[in-house]
Formats: sequence, C-alpha cells, structure tokens
Amino acid sequence: LNHCEDYLFTGEIGNEKIICAVMDGCTMGTDSYLASTLVGKLIRKIVIEKGYKELYHTESHNSIDDYLKSIIKDLFKELNSIKNQLMLELKELLTTLIITLIDTSKQNGIVLAVGDGLVSINGKMTSFDQDNKPDYLGFHLSEDFKGWYIRQSQKITFDTLHDISIATDGIFMFQSIRKEVDETIDPINFLLSDKTNMQNEDMLALKMKTLEHRFGVKPTDDLAIVRIIFSGD
Repeated sequence: LNHCEDYLFTGEIGNEKIICAVMDGCTMGTDSYLASTLVGKLIRKIVIEKGYKELYHTESHNSIDDYLKSIIKDLFKELNSIKNQLMLELKELLTTLIITLIDTSKQNGIVLAVGDGLVSINGKMTSFDQDNKPDYLGFHLSEDFKGWYIRQSQKITFDTLHDISIATDGIFMFQSIRKEVDETIDPINFLLSDKTNMQNEDMLALKMKTLEHRFGVKPTDDLAIVRIIFSGD
C-alpha cells in the first residue's frame, strides 16, 4: 500500500542493442521495493558502462547469450558490493528478474527469467510460475556464478523481432472491480498482443485505463510491463 514493489528498466547499449528488465520485490521480504529498484539502477549503471566499452571496442562476446551472461555477472558483482557496503540482509535483497537483450543488427535476442512472470515473443506467450515460491536473485549471490548461470532453465532465445513483451506476475492478477459490465476481455492478450494505440508511447498506460473504465478490471498486485513493437510489423 505504501510502495510499488515492482520496477522496470529500458535502455540501449550502443546503436544496436536494447536491454529491458522487470523486477518484482518479494512481498514477504523487508523493504522489497528497495531490492527491485536497486537491481534496476544497477542494470542502468552496467548498461552505461557497456555502452562505453562498445564505443571503444574494449569488450567482445561470441553470442548474445555470452553478452547477457556478462551483464548478469556484473549485476551479481555490483549487488554483492552494495550488500557489503550497506550490510544488507538476505530479506532485503529478494527480487525476481526478467531481462531481455535484443540485437537489432543481427535480429535476435534472449530472455532470462529468475522467478515468476510472463514473456511474450512475437505472439507466443511463456508463463513462468513457481507455485507461489518464486526464485530470487538474493538467494544466489554467494554461489559460484558460472555454475549458477549454466543451471538457468528459464531462458528463451529468438531470431525474429516483431513484438516482444516481458511482465511481472502482476499480469495474472486482474480482477473485476464492478459487478456489471457490458463487455469482457482478456487483459493479458489486450496488453501484450493487441496493437491498439501502438504508435503512442503511452500505449500501455492507455490500455490500463481502458481495462479499468471500460471493462471494469484492475490488477490486484503491482505490475511492471515492457513491450517493444518493432517498426514494419
């Protein structure tokens, strides 16, 4: 009621790579809005640094998976540093993460999900649901990173760029707020597939208002969504 525990980030690395992330702080954690926001801010820092490395050609990667791995490795390093500096406890570092890296020059991309959420890749939706016991980044900060990354199974690669969305699990939590409505709608498809107002940068905000005022539904949990519709689609 006091803080939104979800957070999102969008950014670019150079002129050819797009990175987007959504985070959902653990409701049972301590000040978990801090964890989700902190991860978003650290990803922003890493993206800026990667941008300089691309500019001066001081870093190279064999694949988009390797590139994402380097970003997540830097994130673990930064989180551990902040944890030690602020003497944060485990309950203060619990947030999910869904992150996508897109290379527009090669027309491919990758998504990694740590915890619950929903990913839509060119119309195909993949739900990550861990039976209300989601994984959190904070659980793994002391692990060997290489081994942890290899074990990640909630990963999707794609080689066509049309319509890409990532969302926290609040996307599943829409409920009716009015007893009588003239029309019904699937909020997930409306938000992640329907292209009404696609030329408007406030498309998702407008859709949320439409869901509430026209169809009488609202999410009962915090929600973060990033959707990218590529031109020509």
